[in-house]
Amino acid sequence: MYRIFVIVFCACVMPRAMSLSEEMQELVTMLHNTCVGETGVDESLIDKVNKEKVFADDEKLKCYIKCLLTQMAVISDDGVIDVEATIAVLPEEQQEVAAPTIRTCGTKVGANPCENAWLTHKCYAENNAGAYMLP
Repeated sequence: MYRIFVIVFCACVMPRAMSLSEEMQELVTMLHNTCVGETGVDESLIDKVNKEKVFADDEKLKCYIKCLLTQMAVISDDGVIDVEATIAVLPEEQQEVAAPTIRTCGTKVGANPCENAWLTHKCYAENNAGAYMLP
C-alpha cells in the first residue's frame, strides 16, 4: 500500500516530468481502474481535471478522488486527510516540494467525505496547477 500511495501521490502532486517505471505505471493504472469501477466516474471528467484543471461538481468524480485517497490509506472514513502522515510517507527528497501544498490545503471540508477529498484536490491543483494530475 505504501508504494501505491507514493506513486499516486507523486502522479497527483509532483511535476509531470517525473517518469514512472513500467511497474509503477501498472500500479497507478490498477488503482485508477479500481476507483473508476467502484464509482462509475466518467473518464472525460478526469481528463478535464488533468487537461484544464476543471473539477466538475459531480458526485462520482468526488467519490473517485476519495476512493484514491482511501486506497492510499490517507483519509479517514469521515473524510479527514491526515496531512502529516501524507507528508511522512513520501520519499525524503519529495517531501520538501510537496509539503507546502499539502499543509496549505490541509483538509477542505464539504458536505461529505467525497466532497472533502474533491475540495482538497482542487486546492492542490490551485496551488500547483503545473504539477497536478489525477491518475
